[in-house]
Amino acid sequence: MNSKKLTNFILGAMVLGVLAGYLVNLYGSGTAFPVQYVTYISILTDVFLRLIKMIIAPLVFATLVVGIAKMGDASTIGRVGLKTFAWFISMSLVSLLLGLVMVNILQPGVGVELTLPEIAANTGLNKSSLNLPEFVRHIFPVSIFDAMAKNEILQIVVFAVFFGVGAAGMGSRADEFIRNLDMLSHIMLKITTAVMKLAPVAVFSAVSSVIAENGVGILMTYGKFMLSFYASIFALWIVIILISSLVLKNRTLQLVKMLREPALLAFTTASSEAAYPMTLERVERFGCKNKIASFVLPVGYSFNLDGSMMYCTFAAIFIAQVYGVEMELSQQLLMLLVLMITSKGIAGVPRASLVVIAATLSQFNLPEAGVLLILGVDHFLDMARSATNVLGNGLATAVISKWEGELEGKADPS
Repeated sequence: MNSKKLTNFILGAMVLGVLAGYLVNLYGSGTAFPVQYVTYISILTDVFLRLIKMIIAPLVFATLVVGIAKMGDASTIGRVGLKTFAWFISMSLVSLLLGLVMVNILQPGVGVELTLPEIAANTGLNKSSLNLPEFVRHIFPVSIFDAMAKNEILQIVVFAVFFGVGAAGMGSRADEFIRNLDMLSHIMLKITTAVMKLAPVAVFSAVSSVIAENGVGILMTYGKFMLSFYASIFALWIVIILISSLVLKNRTLQLVKMLREPALLAFTTASSEAAYPMTLERVERFGCKNKIASFVLPVGYSFNLDGSMMYCTFAAIFIAQVYGVEMELSQQLLMLLVLMITSKGIAGVPRASLVVIAATLSQFNLPEAGVLLILGVDHFLDMARSATNVLGNGLATAVISKWEGELEGKADPS
């Protein structure tokens, strides 16, 4: 199945999913059928995401070790790492600041008729792991097998960096082993091609189950909030593309075009992880050397979540607006800095963006229960966040490759 045909199938599956979910919710109202439908149809999405996650750990490990071994020395790794984190931190600040600006301009929480939850209501979110000591401990794996079993990308990256540096230090004696790891990465990508044929089925399942459970009415109730956030995400895409074009010049739009399939997959499944293998394949086809792409991309999945960054400031101020809490500019900027720090500790935390928002609200005397206001539509917002994360990491990989002089000429657009 070629990429254009896959895109059409995914879009068709999304439309059919909305229709099927609407019919189930409409005609099953007052019965147990919608709940049963969601229980069974969501199995298809879960299976697809499990198949993708099955691929990610060996793929990240193999590509990263091979890439670092090809870099050769620790100074090169340090230089690439420094440029990578400088870009990530800069883009995180841009995303957070733009979210702050857009939510103040659009004011989606002003004049919205919503039933406010009790201030003491329990959100059900676990914030215990969201602190600096736990994050630092979390970075380093107890065992690489444990990290792979739990799909802890950040821990796999840390082990792979040590392993790759060790392999590079072995010189020619490690060449055969590195070639075998390179073959492993290609096998994983071959498996990805087969798994991707199930993507339209997973998309239909994901979309129809959400609509069947909540109905389309929830989209009307939160229409202003959702439209405002999507407008902000669109503005973020423009900003990310423009900033990237300062480095990539006229090739930027070509890369954006090549990333449309992985971004669409992330959007329809609300999972940027699902798009990781395809994103890696596309940036390499664009001309990024494997040794750079295999380092920048997996690290970006923990530290460069542009869509999620924007959502943190946008949602936090939205909740303040709904409750009628006036926040001075100085308070909002302080909140931005707090979010900048806490958001870097969310790798591996379930429902990460919501956890960060809940933890930040309490620090600024805002009702943590406000998170309950956005839980119902979080899936639809996560779709936009996930697609944006894919775009941001794809462009970041190309930018670092260009800075390192490792970006090859004309890409294969097919």
